[in-house]
Amino acid sequence: MQQLATICEAVGGTTKKNEKTAMVAEYFRSRDLDSAATSAIFLSGRVFPAYEERTLQIGGTQLWRVIAELAGPGGEARLTMAFRKHGDLGSAAYDVLQPTAPANSTLAVTEVEAVLHHVSAARGAATKLRLLQDLLARATALEAKYIVKIMTGELRIGLKESLVEEAIAHAFSATSSAVQRADMLLGDIGGALRLASAGRLDEARMRMFHPVGFMLASPAQDADEAFSYFEHASVEDKYDGIRAQAHASAGHVRLFSRTLDDITGSFPELVPGLAAFSEDAILDGEILAWSADGETGRALPFSTLQKRLGRKRVADSMLRDVPVAFVVFDVLYAGDELVLDRPLSERAATLDRLFAAARAPATVRTIAPQGVLMFEPAVESPAEHVVRILRAPSARADSPAEIERMFTAAQARGNEGLMIKDLRSPYTPGRRGRSWLKLKRELATLDVVVTAVEFGHGKRASVLSDYTFAVRYGDRLVNIGKAYTGLTDVEILQMTGWFLTHTTADHGFLREVEPTVVIEVAFNAVMRSDRHDSGFALRFPRIVRLRPDKPPEEIDTLERVAEIYARQHKLPKSA
Repeated sequence: MQQLATICEAVGGTTKKNEKTAMVAEYFRSRDLDSAATSAIFLSGRVFPAYEERTLQIGGTQLWRVIAELAGPGGEARLTMAFRKHGDLGSAAYDVLQPTAPANSTLAVTEVEAVLHHVSAARGAATKLRLLQDLLARATALEAKYIVKIMTGELRIGLKESLVEEAIAHAFSATSSAVQRADMLLGDIGGALRLASAGRLDEARMRMFHPVGFMLASPAQDADEAFSYFEHASVEDKYDGIRAQAHASAGHVRLFSRTLDDITGSFPELVPGLAAFSEDAILDGEILAWSADGETGRALPFSTLQKRLGRKRVADSMLRDVPVAFVVFDVLYAGDELVLDRPLSERAATLDRLFAAARAPATVRTIAPQGVLMFEPAVESPAEHVVRILRAPSARADSPAEIERMFTAAQARGNEGLMIKDLRSPYTPGRRGRSWLKLKRELATLDVVVTAVEFGHGKRASVLSDYTFAVRYGDRLVNIGKAYTGLTDVEILQMTGWFLTHTTADHGFLREVEPTVVIEVAFNAVMRSDRHDSGFALRFPRIVRLRPDKPPEEIDTLERVAEIYARQHKLPKSA
């Protein structure tokens, strides 16, 4: 474990990706296979492989107590001071445990893994805490630092899973794409390392019920730009819901959010319809608040769906008041075939076949793509047989004028805009390219991450209501503005509690916070400014909504801001 902790220190000490990759690759080559595979999981920021339905079930307060007790007399006060200094429990543990921790240890990475498995399986907080205390008592201060970081999922050494995949490729003379594909199929980067070491990456097979990264879209300014990237486009409405991935096999169903969290329990009414498919399938789509009133069903605004978000269990009253539907627009796996590499046109045909063969047509429906029409009547009799799983209509566009007409029609239906997709494009998980484009109602919005919060004024003097936010610039976050309007009092109160417990630096009136809360902001214009380290500022920014469905890795970039600025001032994009 000491070698892993040492390599983590070294990786965290450089900003150069090639150096990070080379260090980790050499570390993998120097370890036995079991240690290397376990280390790959830890270095990816996980305690267990992604496919495992396993958590430690240890809260931060309990872990804090263990560290404070090991630190000896005055441990609580010293830990508090160290945490305020670092904003990171692992680094704080290193500071307070140095006087009492052993100078050397024989603790192996695989031993740490075994103990953490026992912690996960143990019943009762007392047993879990005893196991953790015994583990950390055997560790050096540096080992304890990274054991705690691994347990809390806050490694913070600038090492993404993609870099770990590259390191595996370098260590075992494989291609990064082959390692990435095996990791994606298995949901286990340690398993991918084992296959790479044996030259058997091509033997990786799909393991159901672990989420695959979502393919992402890039924004288009207008219909002309959207059409300029490919000759023939598939066009769909861009719906105002949350992205979701559904895994269905032999009647078993799980739903995953864009942040790869299991949200099945939040939308139980979708399970019967998804279980109706006669083949194993992994589907990509959008969960929408759904009204079955009148002759045709229709999607409802995101604000309606928002009432359902963040709820692990949903009361019957909420199921009645905010019903949902799952609109499917892509397929990643069908039968026993992975179809990611096939062009969109072929995946669409596969999706049509899946819907046609569904066992329960009362809960699954294919909708003929007549233009980009909203759904055909979606209510069966009796009322409880509302169609919940719908095939998203799509149409082909062969000119900017057709796209513009479809965009206007989508807006008239109350949807955000259009998704415009290259019919030849494969499905590329986790990547944002020009194969998928989004044309939205209001271009002047950005997805940003909150980096600091401040107490408000007047009736908001006791809550954190003023949000400073950032966009991404390479591996860094650069601030671009501050907003304090747009959220409800209830939302502000709820977020205040979260920010208070996720503060990394307390400056009294202002708190720096963990950059994980994504919000969508609207604004009137982009301006050049020295006020923020991005070099830009937003004019009259206001919060449109919280985006719990979006991870911070997918926020907008400084390049996007520069494009908006250039468009507003009719400058070249590089200006």
